[in-house]
Amino acid sequence: MTFVLGVDIGGTKIAVGLVEFTGAAGADSAGADLAGIDLAGGARVVARASSPTPAALGSAAIVAEVVRVASGLLAEARRAGHPVAGCGVGSAGVIDRATGTVVSATSSLTGWAGTPLAAVLEDRLELPVTVLNDVHAHALGEALAGAGRGCPSMMMIAAGTGIGGAFVTDGLVWAGATGLSGHFGHLPAAEAAGLPCTCGREGHLEVIASGPAIAERYRAAGGDPVVTDARGVFARASGAADPIAERTIETAGYALGRAIGGLVNSLDPHAVVVGGGLSDAGEFWWSAVRRGAAAELMPSVAGCPLVPAQLGADAALIGAAAAFVRRARSPAGDHPAAALGHRVVTSS
Repeated sequence: MTFVLGVDIGGTKIAVGLVEFTGAAGADSAGADLAGIDLAGGARVVARASSPTPAALGSAAIVAEVVRVASGLLAEARRAGHPVAGCGVGSAGVIDRATGTVVSATSSLTGWAGTPLAAVLEDRLELPVTVLNDVHAHALGEALAGAGRGCPSMMMIAAGTGIGGAFVTDGLVWAGATGLSGHFGHLPAAEAAGLPCTCGREGHLEVIASGPAIAERYRAAGGDPVVTDARGVFARASGAADPIAERTIETAGYALGRAIGGLVNSLDPHAVVVGGGLSDAGEFWWSAVRRGAAAELMPSVAGCPLVPAQLGADAALIGAAAAFVRRARSPAGDHPAAALGHRVVTSS
């Protein structure tokens, strides 16, 4: 069997998993056989470890904690006789896939922008490392081993603290020219007209449809001021039949659905997979999302499946590990376009 470390670095938690590619043709006794892996054959996380992210302590502290957690799991794998071929990392922020450097990041991770993550981890872990955006990793994991498995193309929507996502086709994440693709929360939304966004603009989807936005809009509409998060709003809607909570959730879900419908019209994926914390919110939210999507979908794409993600937190670990495998064995793996997820044609 072939094993790869998968790492997910978020604003609140660092997760590490030992990923086994169940589609591998096998490995000899000398070690992992990357060439024998069939990425479409599936993968699973066989061991896990996690730790809170020391987000306020700066880049060096975050990297040190990643190394500590990953080293522990790596030692465990080696004691069990599992050959580990390398490490794939999904990290918050915009990533330069050619170098594995964090180009930009939100203020929630102090000093994270500019961190040469791949180079530092390769030195500390003594393994080859590939880095990509964490939501892109999540999408790739769902495409290869989760709700999108078997689909030639898939659009991922991650709805939680923010609204993000990715487009995956033939096992490649479309990262865009600068690595910024998938910031779906910054699409314009009529329901958010006039509301300021954290990016400095206004009227974006994230300020009406994300988890924090649901709580904020609920309170702004006259809801119970003791409610501080989206979970509390959903509880008020289901348990207390709070009409303000119901309208807030309806508006948020419908706005997200409309955005999904517009994206499907533009990209024509074989399926849309919705993950993130809000995807567990229940049928009331899902119904609003589906109705919003149906209001926008053109007839020819109206049958596009809209389904919940299956893998939870394991998706990012599997996706990051798969990104490492593809990069490590691709003849064009170091080509800047390949690093961004583009297909590259090389002369023979």
